[in-house]
Amino acid sequence: MRAFSDRFIALVCALGVLAALTTAVRAGPYEDALLRFTADSFDETIEGINAVATSGNALAAQVIGALQEGRLLFSADEKQVFIREASDQLIDAATGRPVVGTAPSDIAPVRLNNRLRRIVEAALGGLTLMAPDAGKRFEAAQAVLKSRDANALKALDQAIPRETDAGVKQALIEARAAVVLYLDNASDADKIGAIAVIRQRGDQEALALLGGLPGNASPAVRKAAADAIASIENSLAFWTALQNAWYGLSLGSVLLLAAIGLAITFGVMGVINMAHGEMVMLGAYTTFVVQQVIRAHNPALFDYSLAIAIPLAFLVAGFVGILRGIIRFLYGRPLETLLATWGLSLILQQAVRTVFGPTNKDVANPSWMSGSFELGQITITYNRLWIIVFTLVIFAGLLALLRFTRFGLEMRAVTQNRAMAASMGIRTSRIDALTFGLGSGIAGLAGVALSQIDNVSPNLGQGYIIDSFMVVVFGGVGNLWGTLVGAFTLGIANKFLEPYAGAVLGKIAILVLIILFIQKRPRGLFALKGRAVEA
Repeated sequence: MRAFSDRFIALVCALGVLAALTTAVRAGPYEDALLRFTADSFDETIEGINAVATSGNALAAQVIGALQEGRLLFSADEKQVFIREASDQLIDAATGRPVVGTAPSDIAPVRLNNRLRRIVEAALGGLTLMAPDAGKRFEAAQAVLKSRDANALKALDQAIPRETDAGVKQALIEARAAVVLYLDNASDADKIGAIAVIRQRGDQEALALLGGLPGNASPAVRKAAADAIASIENSLAFWTALQNAWYGLSLGSVLLLAAIGLAITFGVMGVINMAHGEMVMLGAYTTFVVQQVIRAHNPALFDYSLAIAIPLAFLVAGFVGILRGIIRFLYGRPLETLLATWGLSLILQQAVRTVFGPTNKDVANPSWMSGSFELGQITITYNRLWIIVFTLVIFAGLLALLRFTRFGLEMRAVTQNRAMAASMGIRTSRIDALTFGLGSGIAGLAGVALSQIDNVSPNLGQGYIIDSFMVVVFGGVGNLWGTLVGAFTLGIANKFLEPYAGAVLGKIAILVLIILFIQKRPRGLFALKGRAVEA
C-alpha cells in the first residue's frame, strides 16, 4: 500500500513539473506578444507586431502575413490568437496546430489602420531580409526603404554582412540609410553618411527621402540634404533628357518606316498618295490574321508570328500598291491624284471594317519583344528596341537595292529625268508600277511594326499619314537619307516639346517650324540632283 502511495505522489509531482514547464513555454516572449493582439487596441497591436517580429519564432512571418491579409483573429475572452487559412481552418497562432472543436464565440479579426499597415509592411520586410530567395530579400529591402521603420534596423545590421548578392546588398545598405536618416537618436555624422548613400541612389525615391526630413534636423544635416537634392535633380534632368531622346528615336523609327515608302513613290512618280496610310493598316491586319491562324492551329509557333507576317505583309500591301490603275491615268495632275488616292483610302478602310469590324484587334507581342530593361535611369522596352533595329535593317536593304541592282538604277534614272530615261529604253510605266508596289510593301512592313505598339484598327494609318508627309517634305522629296534624318529629327524634337507644350501643341509647333524651314529651303534638307529636278 505504501509503495502505491509513493508512486501516486511521484506521478502527481511529475504532472506538476510538466504543467509548470508548459506554462513556462506559453509564457515566452512570442506568446506574450500574441496577447497584445487580444487587447483590440491599435497601440497594443503595434507593440505586438514589433514583439512578434523580433521574437525569432518560426511562426512570426506567418502571423504578420495573416495580419496584413486580414486573416489574424483573436478571442478577448480566451486570450487566444488564431490564423484563418484559405480553407477556413483555424490555426492556433501560439502553437501552429489546427484548432479542434468549436471556435470561441467572440472571435474577431485584429483591426488595422493606415499607420498599422505601414508598420506591418516594414515588419514583413525585416522578417524576409534573411529569406533564401534573393528576390524576396530585395523586395524586403525596398519595403523597409519605403517604411523607414526603426524596428528593422537590427535585422538590417545582421543581414548586410551576410549578403552575397551585390544588388541586394546595395538595396540593404540604402534601406539602412533611410532608417538612420529618420532616427531621432542618430548622430549628425551617421545621418550625413546616410545622406551620402541615398544621394548615390539618385532617383525619385531618394528625392522623397531627402525632401521629407524631420523639422528637428540639424543645420549640418539640412545642408547636406540640400546639396544632395540639387545633385540628384541635375542627374535626373540629364537622364530625363536621355529618356526623351530614346522616345524620340523610337518615334523617329516609326515615322521612318511609315514615310520611307511614301518618299519613294512621291520622288519617282510625283504622286501624292493619300492611301499610303492604308497600306500601313493592311500590314497590321496581315499580322493580326497570321496570329489568329497560329493561335487556332499551332500555338507553339506564336513566337515566330512576326517572322511569318513580315513577308506576307510586304506581299499583300505591295500587291495592292501595284494594282493602282486608278492613279496611272492621272500622272501630272496632283490635285486629281490626291482626291483619287483619298477616295481609295476610304474604300480600303470600309473594306477592312466590313471584313474585320470597326473595333480594335488584339495583336500580341512575342516573348522576345515583351518586357523592358533599365539602362542607368532610363527604361528601354524590347518592342521599341527591336522596331528601331528592324527599321535600320529595312533602310539599309533599300539603300542596297537602289545602289546595286538594275531596278534601283532605273528607278534613280526615272526620278532624275523621266523623259530622258524613257528615251534610253527604260519602261517608265513598269518602273512606276514596281516602285508603287515597293513603297506600298514597305508601308506594309511598317504596319507589322506598328501592330506591336499601337492599336490595330481601320484608322491606324490615318494617324501617321500627315507626319509621313512632313518627314518627306522636310528631308527632301525622294531622298532616302533626307527621310532618315527628317524622321529622327522630327521624332526627337516632338518628344522634347511634348513635356512643355503637350502632344497637340507640340505637333502644331513642329508644323510651324517645318513651314518656316521650307520657306528657306523649298526642296528640303537634301534636294535631289538632276536636270529635270533642277529645271
